[in-house]
Amino acid sequence: SQVADAYEAWDAAFNRGDAKAVAAAYLQDAKFLPATHAVLSGPAEIEEFFAGLFANGVAGHALRVIEVGGDGKLVYGAAHWTATATGADGAPQEIGGTATHIFERQGDGGLKLKLHTFN
Repeated sequence: SQVADAYEAWDAAFNRGDAKAVAAAYLQDAKFLPATHAVLSGPAEIEEFFAGLFANGVAGHALRVIEVGGDGKLVYGAAHWTATATGADGAPQEIGGTATHIFERQGDGGLKLKLHTFN
């Protein structure tokens, strides 16, 4: 349920178009591997990436859990994701794929992203 809760909070930040709040879900040394094949490091680069998505009209994000697991320190989640983008013709277009997340458990019991990749 902690991964589902983390996904819900991440989706809420995304759907507000709040790149800073999305980036706050990541550790300072986090790696983010988007489908662009870039390797982004840390919240500042991650925030910039999501700000670009929002500026291009990507919205309506949803993560649906496929599997979760892990141990006391590291937890993983795999999910289907969907969102709405603006197509070349200006019409809304559904996009989606799969994502993998590795979380590190924090001292307060919450989760922060250490690694995130999607296609």
